[in-house]
This record gives sequence, structure tokens and C-alpha cells, in this order.
Amino acid sequence: MHHCIEQVWPIDTEAAFGALPTPLRMHADPRFTGKGVTIAHIDAGFYPHPDLIEPRNRIRAWVDTAKQPMSYLQFDRDQRPQWPGCDRHTHWIWHGLMTTSAAFGNGWLSSGLYRGLASDSELVLVQTWDKNGRITNATLTRALRWIRRQRKRFNIQVVSISVAGDPVVPLRGNSVDAAVKALAEDGVIVIAAAGNRCAQQLVPPATACEAITVGGLDDRNGFDRARHEVWHSNYDVTEQGAWKPEVVAPSLWVVAPMLPGSDVAVEAEQLFKRRAGGDRTADARINELKLVNRYYQHVEGTSFAAPIIASIVACMLEARPGLKPQRVKDILMAAAYKIPGAPDERQGAGAVDAGNALEIALSDPA
Repeated sequence: MHHCIEQVWPIDTEAAFGALPTPLRMHADPRFTGKGVTIAHIDAGFYPHPDLIEPRNRIRAWVDTAKQPMSYLQFDRDQRPQWPGCDRHTHWIWHGLMTTSAAFGNGWLSSGLYRGLASDSELVLVQTWDKNGRITNATLTRALRWIRRQRKRFNIQVVSISVAGDPVVPLRGNSVDAAVKALAEDGVIVIAAAGNRCAQQLVPPATACEAITVGGLDDRNGFDRARHEVWHSNYDVTEQGAWKPEVVAPSLWVVAPMLPGSDVAVEAEQLFKRRAGGDRTADARINELKLVNRYYQHVEGTSFAAPIIASIVACMLEARPGLKPQRVKDILMAAAYKIPGAPDERQGAGAVDAGNALEIALSDPA
């Protein structure tokens, strides 16, 4: 275990559920917040949430790779970014809002309490939800190739992927995995979610040998590692004979913001007003909606585990610039602890301890 570094946490006096902040549950080193590192995050859609754009905008660009030709916008640090469709209260917009904010947000609406590990990182948001309500391998391939073309412009060092494409048989030679390989050969670290079906089946990009595939961890919202369990995420062996995932990370009890103006956000505001007025009958509905406070709820899925690992990688690169993809993978696996009773094929090296990863990175001779 790494040495303890003290930090001060604000108190959420309104909280209806005592969710651990992600950096605290990951034993993160507070000296590193991903500053100077740009992460390209691939998801269905996105929203310019205050946790990402206050007090300064950290969204460098947005691109929609599901459209042909692709829609693309670039933003300055003093802008309030907007893009087509970002004001729609749809589940696919909400998904990307939650995954980005949980890992890379600064907790602006919680006075910094519910921030991600890489709260000072810069972001390039890559949207993949097409007009038919699908995310295809073709769209993911375009997304990854676009990132490769633009990596020098935005200094993209990490790619985080919270979505998946279509099953491919045989896997060898598929376009998504090939695009991941090309990025890795250029020195870009790619992290992909394993999926949530508890099945021995992976789909691109989680199948890519060069990707760091992340499964799920249920830490019981606590620190006792003897009680931690593997979550019901996917796993499988690659065409090259390697088991995935390589590591696991929290995929349950993760705090993320609600989509402002959505039905749930409006209801949450009303429920917490009732609760503050002494009406405890609101508690049942608050629990049903998994609300933490009027702005945040706790969420689940490897869609969160992958960007959490990406946020650790951003902190590693801040501490030790120039780490190569394979070395990053090796450090993450060395920094993991085994989950008791869980088969190796479902947990890989185990659950990553962020502080351990930073300690190993800082001592790296490379």
C-alpha cells in the first residue's frame, strides 16, 4: 500500500446516501489530477455540464462520428461550449454526461466532493450514437481514426471508451481492433469497457489486444477489501490467447451528476425540498432513483469503470510524462489487488489501487 497523503473533503450535509467520493475509494494521490493531459472520451452523446466547464471550460472539442460528413467543433477555455443536440433530454446524452463527469469532472456542483480523479484534464468528446439508435463498428472505427488524425493537434494521450460495437466472428483483423492497435503504436493509451452481461463474450473494442479492457468491481461502497466482489461484467479470451479484462474498477456506487432539466433532475429537486422541510416520505422515492443529493445519483456499469481507469492513467502521465502504452498496462496490473474468491479470468490482475499506480509510475526508471 502506498503512503497515506492527507487531504480535506467537504461535507455533503444534504446527502441522502453516503456514497464514497471516487478518489477516496480509489486511494488516489491528491497531488495529481491529470493536469496537462488530454483525454478523448468515446460515448453515445454528451452534455456540457458545470463539472466540466466551470470555472473554466476543459472541453477542447466535440465531434459526431456517426454522421457523414462528421460534425466537428473546437472550443476555447473561456467559451461555454454548445453543440447540436446537447440540450436534448435523452438517455444517450445522459450516458456520456455521467461517464465523463464521474471520472474527469471537478465536482463543481458539490464543492469538489464528487469529483473524478482527473479533474484537471482536458477533454475531446467523441459522439457515436447514430440516427438509428445504434453504435456500430463502422462508427467506432471512424471515431478511433479521427482521434489518431487529431492526436497531435490536441495532444491526445489517452482514449477512454464507454461503449461497444457489434460482435465480430472471427475477431482477427476487424477494423475496430486495428484502429486501437494503430493508436497504441503511436503511443496513445486506449482503455475500453468490458460490458455488463456477465457473459464470456467480448465485442470490439474490448477485444483489442492493445487496449486495456476494464471489468467491474463492487466494493460495497467501503474500504474492506475482504468484502469486495467482482461485478457481473463480461470476460473472454482474445484471438491471441490473452484473457480480458486485464483489471477491474468500480462499476457500482459511483457518483455522477444528473442531466440538468431532465425529468429525474426536476423530480430530485422537488424531493430534496420536501426532505429538507421534514417530509421523510420522500426517502423511498429518493432511494428508488438512487439519488445522492439534488444534483447527483449513484450509477453502475463498466461504462464507469473504464473512464475511472483512464483518469488514473491521466494522473500517471501527469506524474511521469512519456509512459508508453504497454508500460502503463504493466503498472496498472502491478498496482492491482486480487479480489478474494473471484476467478482470474473475470478479474485479470485485480482491482487497481490508484495510489499504488502513481507510486510505481513515479519510481519508473524510463
